[in-house]
Amino acid sequence: MKKSIIGCLLLLMQLFTARADHITGGEMHYAFTGISNGMYNYQVTAKLFMDCYSNRRLPDPAYFGIFNKGTGAHIRDISIPMAHQDRLTLSNPGPCITNPPSVCYDIGFYDFSVSLPASAEGYLVVIQVVYRVQGISNLTPAYGNIGATYTGEIPGNGVVASGPENSSARFNGDDMVVVCANNSFSYSFAAVDNDNDQLRYSFTNAYIGGSGGGGVNFPPASPPYSSVPYGSTYGPGSPLGRNVKINANTGMITGVAPGEGVYVVTVQVEEIRNGVVIAVQRKDLQIRITACTIASASIPPDYMLCRNSQTITLANLSNSPLITSTTWELMDNKGVTVFNSNDAITSYTFPDTGVYTVKLVINRNQQCSDSTSSQAYVYPGFTPDFAVNGICFKKPTQFLDASVPAYGHVDSWEWNFGDRTGSDVSLQASPTYTYQSMGVKNVQLIATSTKGCRDTTVKNISIVDKPPLSLAFRDTLICIPDALQLQAIGNGVFSWWPITAMVNENTAIPTVDPVTTTNYTVQLDDNGCINRDSVRVRVVDHVNLLAMNDTTICQGDTVRLHVQSDGLKYSWTPANQVLNETAANPHVVTRSNTNYQVTASIGSCKAKDQVLVTAVPYPVADAGPDTTICFATKAQLLGSTEAIRYLWLPAPTLSNIDILNPVASPKTTTAYVLSAYDNKGCPKPGYDTVVVKVLPEVKPFAGRDTAVVVDQLLQLQAGGGKTYKWIPATNLSNSAIANPTAIYATPSTGIIYKVLVFNEASCVDSAYIKVKVFQTLPTVFVPNAFTPNSDGKNDLLRPIAVGIAHIDYFEIFNRWGQLVFRTSANEHGWDGTIGGKIQPTGTYVWMVKAVDYTGAQYMQRGTIVLIR
Repeated sequence: MKKSIIGCLLLLMQLFTARADHITGGEMHYAFTGISNGMYNYQVTAKLFMDCYSNRRLPDPAYFGIFNKGTGAHIRDISIPMAHQDRLTLSNPGPCITNPPSVCYDIGFYDFSVSLPASAEGYLVVIQVVYRVQGISNLTPAYGNIGATYTGEIPGNGVVASGPENSSARFNGDDMVVVCANNSFSYSFAAVDNDNDQLRYSFTNAYIGGSGGGGVNFPPASPPYSSVPYGSTYGPGSPLGRNVKINANTGMITGVAPGEGVYVVTVQVEEIRNGVVIAVQRKDLQIRITACTIASASIPPDYMLCRNSQTITLANLSNSPLITSTTWELMDNKGVTVFNSNDAITSYTFPDTGVYTVKLVINRNQQCSDSTSSQAYVYPGFTPDFAVNGICFKKPTQFLDASVPAYGHVDSWEWNFGDRTGSDVSLQASPTYTYQSMGVKNVQLIATSTKGCRDTTVKNISIVDKPPLSLAFRDTLICIPDALQLQAIGNGVFSWWPITAMVNENTAIPTVDPVTTTNYTVQLDDNGCINRDSVRVRVVDHVNLLAMNDTTICQGDTVRLHVQSDGLKYSWTPANQVLNETAANPHVVTRSNTNYQVTASIGSCKAKDQVLVTAVPYPVADAGPDTTICFATKAQLLGSTEAIRYLWLPAPTLSNIDILNPVASPKTTTAYVLSAYDNKGCPKPGYDTVVVKVLPEVKPFAGRDTAVVVDQLLQLQAGGGKTYKWIPATNLSNSAIANPTAIYATPSTGIIYKVLVFNEASCVDSAYIKVKVFQTLPTVFVPNAFTPNSDGKNDLLRPIAVGIAHIDYFEIFNRWGQLVFRTSANEHGWDGTIGGKIQPTGTYVWMVKAVDYTGAQYMQRGTIVLIR
């Protein structure tokens, strides 16, 4: 893979919390300087990292402890002053990074000599600090502040004779770098070894520290040291997630960074001499990943098309604005190109299975050009799975791989048992793990096949202090000589006692036939994890049964029958009248006198009894037929019954509620209920209902008074009802319709018509209209003066149209030509104001335009006088 900007990748080891004064990393190395007086001499250098902007200081002096590597025995403590402090600042992040963060931190150096006798186990040189930064993204949030422990390992002569004459591996990578979230990066954790030992690199778990305050350093505790609590999607072997790897031979970390945050990363380098690991050195850093972007070709290290799809979607993980061109190329295992595209986001469906190469090039032949390649594994049908056997605290739990690949076979397993101990991992196919705590555990299996497919499955399992055990029942009853099958539910080995009168006592379902009441205990053993429970079996030689007294009900009602009994099962007859014929106390529906039989049983023992239910008919009430009345009128109710007492409701609109034929005066439609009571045995009343429908009030309308000219056709229009009658019928085309027409041959000062309006029930009301007939041509009459003084006389200036079909406009202007009023409605008048402001006395001009009943245009103008 070509990386033109590899030197520009930025990896921050700095504090990122509300208290920016916590230790952000540490490492240790030493050099063997010789032997004097039988003592092996070493020159030790330790480095502690802290954010430049901290308001605290690095510890000075710092306390170191020396311990026996094999036994953890304390050798000595040493107080060492700080030798010097360096400040590193990133000044040039490079041209291909957008929004680079500020990077600056202080490094404290502690140099000291130590002399130690040869030891078979070797030694650990240790420093502990408080705290790491708070809110580390790949740790469990609930743990809050966590300290740190940094170590240097001096080998003993028990592994190789020359072990004590060792100069440790020394990490020599450049720490002035930063990582951008969701971008590809590489970071070297390489080391040098002056003894030319073979070096092997791997991720490992970070150690927690002791307790204290602020940046205070103190004599360290003895080993072993606990792991930090990693979050569910991270772990010692994947501190930056599944998309970041470390090269075991070079110490180079590569991949695609996770999201923005702070991550603790610990790398161990094993010193191998003559094929034997003699010592392990560690470098522990908190890496800050920021929201910057790098113009890079950034894709996942591999594409897994192993579930149920052969379609790949390709997109550059870098969204840098500096990327101006994109080229994708897919090649098969022979190097033949099967697909290419210049789109930023594209997709392709592979026609066949296999391993394909994915290549991405950005900014070809331009600034910030970059390219990268990865593999696409196309073998659909791979399903990772596992089973679990044993769930007890501090007892072995067996995990069984059940992964099914459609191609190849599974040859690699990575387990995380979710116990957060640091050692809760395994690479075995079906490992065993003993949990150190109870609760729900998030177990993860990453399975890999021989075809390169890799997938993850996660299951939650509950770790308990005893295996789950339940019983089908805890207390029951049998009758001699019946047998009973007990039933327990759980996983493991069952045993029951007492075993007297018991068969199959070592199963979940033994059979018992005791002659006296007995308490049975069951024990469940799941690999030495024990749980117990018990069941009581009461024994009788007959069934007790006493039914309720006979009863009387109203015909068709539901009543609940009940018995006193120790029976376990019941049967009632006749079953077609019992709502639940197997209940001890069922509900029954009785329409005629019925003798109900009940049988109670305990196994083969039975007892019988009966209950007589007498059904008495409800009193009969007849409220009469429904009726309809006019608005504001009354109705006579016509009830009938043979009952001795009756009652009408609702009472407010009835003349008398205690007679059969009261008068009802409802204002709206009302339902009246007649209740009838008798003394024949049914205590409930019989009911019947009559509805009195009240029609809406008739609201007659004859139209507005109008005026016409001789021989003009007048269209009348009444409303408010179903049928109509006009009086008198003079000059009308039809006096029995809503809209008759009229033509007048002679003038009249006013003909008054009355119209009778009827609804669907012939309820009637009336209205009037006055028609004036003029012996003139069609015209619009306008008075020559008006007095708008609110005395109710001549207060409005109104146009009065005669023989006019419609008015286009009627306008009034003042002496300055200002429009003061306009209307197109007949008899709509001016009140002598403009916008509510009273106008003065004076002469005003009016103009009218209209169309007469013949369709001819009509225009007229004139003057009027406003008098105050």
